Amino acid sequence: MSDLPLIQADRAVPPPAATTTNGGRGRRLRLLSRTDRVVITLMVLVPLLLVTGLVWLPAVATVLLSGTNWDGIGPIGEIEWVGAKNYDDVVNIYPPFVPAVQNNLLWLAALFVVATPIGMFLAVLLDKELRGSRFYQTALYLPVVLSLALIGFIWQLIYSRDQGLLNGVFGGETDWYGDPDVNIWAVLVAAGWRHVGYIMLLYLAGLKGVDPSLREAAAVDGSSETSTFFRVVFPVMRPINVIVLVVTVIESLRAFDLVWVINKGRNGLELISALVTQNVVGEASRIGFGSALATIMLAVSLVFITIYLWTVMREDKR
Repeated sequence: MSDLPLIQADRAVPPPAATTTNGGRGRRLRLLSRTDRVVITLMVLVPLLLVTGLVWLPAVATVLLSGTNWDGIGPIGEIEWVGAKNYDDVVNIYPPFVPAVQNNLLWLAALFVVATPIGMFLAVLLDKELRGSRFYQTALYLPVVLSLALIGFIWQLIYSRDQGLLNGVFGGETDWYGDPDVNIWAVLVAAGWRHVGYIMLLYLAGLKGVDPSLREAAAVDGSSETSTFFRVVFPVMRPINVIVLVVTVIESLRAFDLVWVINKGRNGLELISALVTQNVVGEASRIGFGSALATIMLAVSLVFITIYLWTVMREDKR
C-alpha cells in the first residue's frame, strides 16, 4: 500500500515530448532580424539592378536602335525608324562585313580545332600529377590573366619587322602585323596562346570531378589510357564540353582588343566587333548601323548560350 502513491505519482508525470515534426522544427527556427532581411535584400537587389542596367537595358536599346538611322547627335525625339534597312546595308553594301565574318569564322575554327585540343591535352598531362605540375599549370594559365591588349604588345616584341624575335632568329623581314596576307595568322597564334590556358583549366577541373572507379573499371577490362579517355572520361565530361564550346564561340565573337591594338581592325584584320566600334564611336558615328552589327553578334551568341542553358537544365533534372 505504501507504494501506491509512488505509482500514482509516476502516472502523473507527463509523457515525454513527441518527436519534433517539420512544422515544429520550422516554428523553432530563429526568425530573421531586420538587419538580416536588409542584407539579403541588398544582396539580391544590387546585382539585379547592375545586370539590368549594364546588360539587359543596353541590349534592348541596341536592338531598338538597329532599326533607326540615329547618328548619336540629334535628340531622341527626331530619331527616324528605317526598319531592316541597316541589316540590308550591312549585308549588301558594306564591303568590310564579309571579310569580318570570314575572319570571325576563321578565329572560331582556329580556337576550336587547334587551341582547344592542345588545352585538353595539357589538362590530361597535368591531371597525372607530374613533378612540377603546379608550376606548369601556373605558367600556362598566366596568359589568361593578361588582357588581349597586353598580349598584343607582348607579341609585338616577337612579330616586329625590324626588331622582332621571329625575324631576328630566322633572318627574315616579314611584317607580321602589317602584311594583310599573314597578319590574321599571326594574331591567331597570339589569341590561341591565351585560349589554351583557359581551356586547360576548364578541362582540368572537369577531370578532377570524374569518378576514379570509372577508369579503374576500364583498366580492368583491358582498355588503354587513350581508349579510356575518349570512350569513358570524355563522355562523362559532357557539361564541360558544352561550356568549352560556348566559351570558344563567344571568344571568337568578342575578339576585339588584339586587332584594335594592332591596326584598329583594318588591313586584313576585320572583325565584327571592330566594325561595331568603328561605326558607333568612330568618325562616322552611325549608331543605328553599328547597332545592327552588334545585334547580329548578339543573335549568334544567344544561339549558343541557349544551347548551354538547355544542356545544363536538362542535366539538373536528371
